[in-house]
Amino acid sequence: MTPPRTPWTAYGALAASMALVGSYVALSKPLLAAMPVFVLAWLRYLIGAAAMLHWLRRPAHEPPLTPHTHALLFVQALLGNFLFTLCMLYGVRLTTASAAGVIMAAIPAMVALQSWWLLRERLDARSLGAIALAALGIGLFSLDKGAATPAAAQGTWLGVPLPLWGNLLVLAAVACEAAYVVIGKRLTGRLAPKRIAALINLWGLVLMTPLGAWAAWSYDWSRMSLPLWALLVFYALAASVWSVWLWMTGLRHVPAARAGVFTVMLPISAATIGVLVMGERLTPVQWGAFALALVGLVAATWPDRVTSRTTDRSAG
Repeated sequence: MTPPRTPWTAYGALAASMALVGSYVALSKPLLAAMPVFVLAWLRYLIGAAAMLHWLRRPAHEPPLTPHTHALLFVQALLGNFLFTLCMLYGVRLTTASAAGVIMAAIPAMVALQSWWLLRERLDARSLGAIALAALGIGLFSLDKGAATPAAAQGTWLGVPLPLWGNLLVLAAVACEAAYVVIGKRLTGRLAPKRIAALINLWGLVLMTPLGAWAAWSYDWSRMSLPLWALLVFYALAASVWSVWLWMTGLRHVPAARAGVFTVMLPISAATIGVLVMGERLTPVQWGAFALALVGLVAATWPDRVTSRTTDRSAG
């Protein structure tokens, strides 16, 4: 029997999606220096809603939304859009883009943990080892004192340095992103990728509007220059439209576990932009932490040879 064709187009969509997420995580720092988190998040959803308005209409071949699907869309928007955005933006404000990129390398391990907790999937020794490596990498990065501290992160809160709070918030965003991956796989079997992107962005807009409108009332809009407006439009389209649509498109044709491999593009993209574009520097300890996190990622997502042989036999 002819082996199944490799879904290269789907792989490309997944890789491009995570590279976009990593880029807008890093590039959000200049925007955060000019506007409050709630205003930035609200404008993201407003721009995304305007861009995807025509995606909300139900295609003729798609069944009506059930209460269960509505609930999945709301939870995905709450975790993957609303809470992810707040945790990520506040976290990046208190830490560096490079640090955020390293911490985001824990996504595959977090997906494995949530699969064990929510889906009752068994964690083998390799998965547990990958989780330990990712945790060690995050710990090294958080404890290293050689990194440049952002101006907004001078001081402590509850006796804990603000950069460490920033790293913890980015880690919370990792948990939200992992839930987004798990829920997204279920939704792609019921809805088209474009409609999923439009619906979860609409829920995000509903959740963010009260906070965003309140913060925007007293915001000094003269602080926004033309380049910042251009960056804001890119940020909104990348975060709400392109990355979600690309991820859901790829996820329709690739198992969730294999799709997790492509989250490696997120920390690489964020750290690369932090170093090359924003002038951040990684200390030797942080390079080691990055390597540990990536080794953990590879260990968690490396294909299972036994499963591959079994599949080949059954296919023959």
